[in-house]
Amino acid sequence: MIDVYSWATPNGHKVHIMLEECGYQLGRDWRAIPIDIGKGDQFTPAFLKISPNNKIPAITDPNGPDGKPIHLFESGAILLYLAAKTGRFLPSNTRAKYEVLQWLMFQMGGFGPMLGQNHHFRLYAPQKIDYAIERYTNEAKRLYGVLDRQLATNRYVAGNQYTIADIAIFPWTNRWEKQGIDITEFPHFKRWFESIGQRPAVKRGMQVLTDLRKPTFDARANELLFGASQYKKR
Repeated sequence: MIDVYSWATPNGHKVHIMLEECGYQLGRDWRAIPIDIGKGDQFTPAFLKISPNNKIPAITDPNGPDGKPIHLFESGAILLYLAAKTGRFLPSNTRAKYEVLQWLMFQMGGFGPMLGQNHHFRLYAPQKIDYAIERYTNEAKRLYGVLDRQLATNRYVAGNQYTIADIAIFPWTNRWEKQGIDITEFPHFKRWFESIGQRPAVKRGMQVLTDLRKPTFDARANELLFGASQYKKR
């Protein structure tokens, strides 16, 4: 059984969805071990051995590539690992593979971090800073525009095949309305979003650990969640 150290966040849901899409069943093939970031669970010595950057998600697979246990952190790396392990959601064709990888990097390097800042300043910052709200709302709109243009000629983000690029991006778009986005301005994205959201594995993955997450967080917890501070455990 694969152990998934996680929480109900976009980055956590990426891995939950991927496991379910790959045919791994929660409770049978993998288990979700909650890391309550509001309580600082990510700073415990045991978790740091698996995730040295204090971030969820992380996994332990007892049957690694050499038959020995492997520990992995960073959601993008975990998606790539599971894709290689199962042979699913990442094309073997070199050109198609790199099409997927560039959009995975788009999510990891820009889309996720910028929407995280958007969430922080729009919803959770202890002080309302108009400049920051405008900056990150405008950047969110720009990034949604990038997606919309890509999806105008492609069924899925990286082409006409469902891949880890879609799995990585979808959880971050699930709260588009709270990001200041008018979904009707991005019709191609809207079509994709509604389609992905109907996948049974996506529905299951998006529900994992949500019953443990409080509706609201204090400022510190949200800074930990979205990486908006240099908070260190005291």
